[in-house]
Amino acid sequence: MNVFWFKRDLRVEDNEALHFACNSDEPVLLIYILEPSLIDEPHTSNRHISFIKESLSDLNEQLKIFNTKVLLVQAEVKATFIKLLSHFPISTIYSTQEIGIDLTFQRDIKMSLWFEENKIQWVETQYNGVIRGLKSRKGWSYAWKKYMTAPQVFPNFDEASLWAIDEVKGLEENFNSINLNVPKHNFQIGGRTEAVRWADSFFQKRIFHYSEGISKPQLSRKTCSRLSPYFAWGNMSIREIYQRAISLKPDVEDKRPINAFLARLRWQSHFIQKFEMEPRMEFEAINKAYLDLEQPINEAHIVAWKSGQTGYPLVDASIRALIETGYINFRMRSMCVSFFTHHLFQHFSLMGEWLAQQFLDFEPGIHYGQLQMQSGFTGTNTVRIYNPTKNAHDHDSDAIFIKNWVKELENLPPNLAIEPWLMTAMEEKLYKFKLGNDYPERIVDISETRKPALDKLYGMRKSDLFKKEKQRILDKHTIKRNYN
Repeated sequence: MNVFWFKRDLRVEDNEALHFACNSDEPVLLIYILEPSLIDEPHTSNRHISFIKESLSDLNEQLKIFNTKVLLVQAEVKATFIKLLSHFPISTIYSTQEIGIDLTFQRDIKMSLWFEENKIQWVETQYNGVIRGLKSRKGWSYAWKKYMTAPQVFPNFDEASLWAIDEVKGLEENFNSINLNVPKHNFQIGGRTEAVRWADSFFQKRIFHYSEGISKPQLSRKTCSRLSPYFAWGNMSIREIYQRAISLKPDVEDKRPINAFLARLRWQSHFIQKFEMEPRMEFEAINKAYLDLEQPINEAHIVAWKSGQTGYPLVDASIRALIETGYINFRMRSMCVSFFTHHLFQHFSLMGEWLAQQFLDFEPGIHYGQLQMQSGFTGTNTVRIYNPTKNAHDHDSDAIFIKNWVKELENLPPNLAIEPWLMTAMEEKLYKFKLGNDYPERIVDISETRKPALDKLYGMRKSDLFKKEKQRILDKHTIKRNYN
């Protein structure tokens, strides 16, 4: 028998590993393994598990027409394959490469050795546009473009020998199955069906407002694609969406929003590639000179930030929206990270796992790549310290987003909802609002925290180690123009 192991590729469409499995000579069992160790891992939250379960339910609905289903097992991977092997010999395991956190990386290393010991071949195919084993980015852009423009790969279920539904159900009795029931929630629903619905609404209408809304915390909730959770858990491939966006261009006059979206798709692969090449960024600064940077832990500040009680309305609104819905746009993500790592001067590792839990679209490569960049730890970019008040005036000038998520401020005029600390005693009486009682005082004054943070970060750049690390990072991760 052969086994196809679903991981973060919960789809049938454009699934190369599944295509190879279906073309093999042996009968194929489809399996998904929900690991207790991953459920308990600090990056994982209930919203992720619910999204996975919804995706699996949808996947099995799709597979009914082919009289097959996915064997759903809640157990550790090695224990699952040991039990499978006790029931029948396994020739080949097929799966898509996973560019994951250290837990899944170490698991795959161990499973590779175990498969080899048991004379089981493990065939892994490329994850979107990410290339495993690269030492530098020479030729990466060309390879990425070639991959994205290549024909999509679809499994031939009509010719495949797949385990029938009744056979899979019989095998299920030997395993602890996954309960696919999920509680009610306010998040996007997982699965291919929902992914297609979001993609259709984006490409038919919303994409044409993409550029104008991408930086706006409220407008972006509609004008951005909102496809990132479906990429993160594999309900859609990047290639599929890239090709669909490209197909729009001949029929539209203003191609700027399409080009902007295509650039983001390439950016997505770029950051995951960077993480694949340097996974230690999950734990520490990518530029080793910053390993000696002192950032004393301030528990009160961390609690205020995580609960949306910093006294800066746009920061608090963003955190509260994220907790409630699993989504905020890229600019608000960057701003919240900058506020934590610069104005509060806390190390990214103190919020990395918690923030991952909140993001419905948690993708390790993008997550840690952005935490490194927004913290200023790459050393290859200008340190960008976001001013949340300026961002509120620029991107939420009517305080619509702020008032929607910080209800304490909903009866104030926009200027005071953005900067409640400017309220006079007379205005406090007029609006029946008392700063410090109805809404917290600012936990820091950003006019006083910006310069010390910059001084400390730029001060580290004078060392020989920093300069050596900067050059190493540039040599390893920079995409050279002449290789495009």
